[in-house]
Amino acid sequence: MDIPSIVAILAGLILLTGLLGVIPAFGKHLEKFAKWLGSFQAVIGIIAIVFGLLNLWSMVSIMLVIAGLVLLMGILEAIPGIGKDLHRLAKWLGGFQTLIGIITLAVGIWGLL
Repeated sequence: MDIPSIVAILAGLILLTGLLGVIPAFGKHLEKFAKWLGSFQAVIGIIAIVFGLLNLWSMVSIMLVIAGLVLLMGILEAIPGIGKDLHRLAKWLGGFQTLIGIITLAVGIWGLL
């Protein structure tokens, strides 16, 4: 079982919460699950960054770091020293949230295959 890929799938689902409802057949159920996962957004963001930093040379790891920054956008300012810069970066990345979510979800699924 590839844990970073599973974390990437969870992070991707959270980032795509608003779009999952348009998927035919099971989109409503995926969206409901993603909204529930959203209550663990900060925890999943921290886990994503940790797993991403452990092996920075794979596509899954790179996407985990980027998705983790977007997921942690709300709490990054609290980090002394570099928090404001990380928050600015995460805010800029948030403009690409849908694209980041799609790529992170796809890379996570691909990692499990």
